Amino acid sequence: MTTENPDRPPLGNALLAAALLLPGLAAQAEEPPERSTLSVKYLNYEESQSGLDRVHVDSPSVSLVTPIAGAWSLAGSLTSDHVSGASPRYHTAISGASRMKDTRRAGDIAITRYLPNGSVTVGAAYSTEHDYVSRALSLTGTVSSADKNTTWSFGIGGSDDAIDPVNLIVSGESRQTVNVMAGVTQVLTPHDIAQLTLTRTQGHGYYSDPYKMLDNRPRERNQNTLLARWNHYHEGSGGTTRLSYRYYTDTFGIRAHTLGAEHVLPLADGWRITPSVRYHTQRAASFYFDPVYDATLGAPFPPGYVFGGTQFSSADQRLSGFGAVTLGIKVAKEIGRYWTVDLKVEAYQQRGAWRAFANGSPGLDAMRARSIQLGLTRQW
Repeated sequence: MTTENPDRPPLGNALLAAALLLPGLAAQAEEPPERSTLSVKYLNYEESQSGLDRVHVDSPSVSLVTPIAGAWSLAGSLTSDHVSGASPRYHTAISGASRMKDTRRAGDIAITRYLPNGSVTVGAAYSTEHDYVSRALSLTGTVSSADKNTTWSFGIGGSDDAIDPVNLIVSGESRQTVNVMAGVTQVLTPHDIAQLTLTRTQGHGYYSDPYKMLDNRPRERNQNTLLARWNHYHEGSGGTTRLSYRYYTDTFGIRAHTLGAEHVLPLADGWRITPSVRYHTQRAASFYFDPVYDATLGAPFPPGYVFGGTQFSSADQRLSGFGAVTLGIKVAKEIGRYWTVDLKVEAYQQRGAWRAFANGSPGLDAMRARSIQLGLTRQW
């Protein structure tokens, strides 16, 4: 069974986000990095529903950022996701839990040219698993004001995906997406910096999930995302508070809000601790159906289902109306001048009843997940 998530951002969009939305929210550097940085990470992720183990992921990765030829830098990463377990049970009345095992390998590379008042980055990415291949390219750039207090960012990217499910529901399908992004990063005070970014994604092709019964989705999907972020530096403690708000809308009918907050607190002897919290709420896709089944046909058919019809429908939990909370903490320790080790733990829980502003999908089984990530970074 595929591990590809048909609702995750395409690789082209991910490349743009990586280039423009820096974790620390500092304006993108106008000079190449002074040192090379090599990071090795290991992620362990598990999902569960109603006391049953579901998806298990082991994901080692390695990334490198290094200056080259004076005014250039090179960045790249490699990831291998080893996935096993059972697919999520989307409703209490429908198990739908089929066994799966797959390996996804992905890599990306980006080259940046630094200019007196800006930068230009060209990126490429490739991802493959036994029934899904994705290729992506991106071009991003920044332009800064003379005083460096304002930085405008822009980008364009595209991806081309090939889809060949092993159950032969379809064969030789594809999906293409084009992404554009524009943003501005503004230094407000010596202690405050803010960023506003707008992303537009237009895609066409195969969006249905071939491994889910009665899953038939439109062949076009347009997505808009508005992201606002604000960082505040606390002079007394030396810590930084990071706040974010994300609004998402698409032509499937989903409307989503995501609020995030984290606080980076430096401690003695090179220790650093970062607690975080995130809340997500979304409206269901217009063709999503809850477990209220046709009285004549019975489960799992939605009301009014017509055999051989062309109506859109999906019981995918990711397209439902729900709320979700993520709690996390990251601990990092500097070892000498050039080494850093870190550990990050997150716990996620999703429920239909936690949706804000309106009722969520009532038949959803609560889903829980936890992730543990261990990292080691070396500079030279």
